[in-house]
Amino acid sequence: MKPFFVYLLRCADGSYYAGHTDNLETRLEQHKLGQIGYTATRKPVELVWQGEFETREQALAFELQIKGWSRAKKEALIAGDWKQIKDLAKSRSEVSSGLRQAQPERTLLDRLLDKGGATQRRAIAKAITLLESTRADHRIQADELLTALLPHTGKSFRLGISGVPGVGKSTFIEALGLHLIEKGHRVAVLAVDPSSSISGGSILGDKTRMEMLSVHERAFIRPSPASGTLGGVASHTREAMLVCEAAGYDVVIVETVGVGQSEIAVAGMTDLFVLMQLPNAGDDLQAIKKGVMELADMVVINKADIDPDAATRAQAQITSSLRIFENHGRDPHDATTQRDATQRVMQLSALKGTGVQQFWQTVSQLREQRESRGQTQQRREQQAVSWMWERIDAGLKAQFQSHPYVKSELQALTQQVLRGDVAASTAARKLLEALKNTA
Repeated sequence: MKPFFVYLLRCADGSYYAGHTDNLETRLEQHKLGQIGYTATRKPVELVWQGEFETREQALAFELQIKGWSRAKKEALIAGDWKQIKDLAKSRSEVSSGLRQAQPERTLLDRLLDKGGATQRRAIAKAITLLESTRADHRIQADELLTALLPHTGKSFRLGISGVPGVGKSTFIEALGLHLIEKGHRVAVLAVDPSSSISGGSILGDKTRMEMLSVHERAFIRPSPASGTLGGVASHTREAMLVCEAAGYDVVIVETVGVGQSEIAVAGMTDLFVLMQLPNAGDDLQAIKKGVMELADMVVINKADIDPDAATRAQAQITSSLRIFENHGRDPHDATTQRDATQRVMQLSALKGTGVQQFWQTVSQLREQRESRGQTQQRREQQAVSWMWERIDAGLKAQFQSHPYVKSELQALTQQVLRGDVAASTAARKLLEALKNTA
């Protein structure tokens, strides 16, 4: 069996870096060339310790242990002084007498697969943080974690909630989440917060709007910044959904940032997409505009208690517009393409909790209909392929920005574009052509 290695490097600034690999020689060469995150700016690096493990899971677990160790424990490891490590350790469970026979502490995957409790919630939070990291070594660990999680995913119901700012998404999600918990479900909420185009920061305040749901032991809420990602969701929302599914949350709700007509990414990652609207939010023409409206599986008119007449008019307008979307481009003789049974418009008041039970009953009916027709599985397969191409696009953009030629020429060309000396399209074409010629 091919072994896996855990290694410890001493960097030029005196700090330590721990990692794991199944090809130690290649990985060390990458460190020397500056291709791996932390050590790229701390060269030269020196290999000071290495250990061998039978499985990747054991290697990853021991790497995480080392990263949490103090400097004194790392130096004791380098010296091979296991007695000192044992004395310095907070518990005997961190120590192994022989690496190939070692029984490392419970891995992140093990803690994720626990059912409930503070330990599992911390593991979920750590896993999502790992997925959101841009460090190259973290991305390798994240990919391995996702691969290990896949057999435990796919059993939850994925619900997307979108709507304009102020429509009451967070209030509705809390009311719905508490209702679902009463029915025996475990609910995970992935709330995406807009990031500032000026400072780059996010408030991440959605969790504070869900005071009761956020403290419930059968709920998990994770706010994440959009970080410039378009479409109303964060770049790693799909991956975070898989983590929550593997952790046993059977309903995963994705709350988008406050969106307009073109932010539709959430429809491509959930089993059912709900658009929330306000009474008096537009006229008949607004209701039939393409974009987010035609992708909605359900439209919920929230705050209907404030102006019942306006809510009724809005419901009638949206229902009429959805009939147009139902018939456009579909074979009227093909029952599987008809959306009469999958398009719903309803009123409710999330603040008062009225209409929430009816909403979930309708969602459950739509879910059963789609699963019986095989539409849910087909939809998820298409979403998986779309996700792959989305990550390819993001990866190609990152490679382009990190290319040495692009780095050297980008600032000069940017200044020329700012001065009006070169058209933006011309500058982009020059960079792309130069990149192609230097490949």
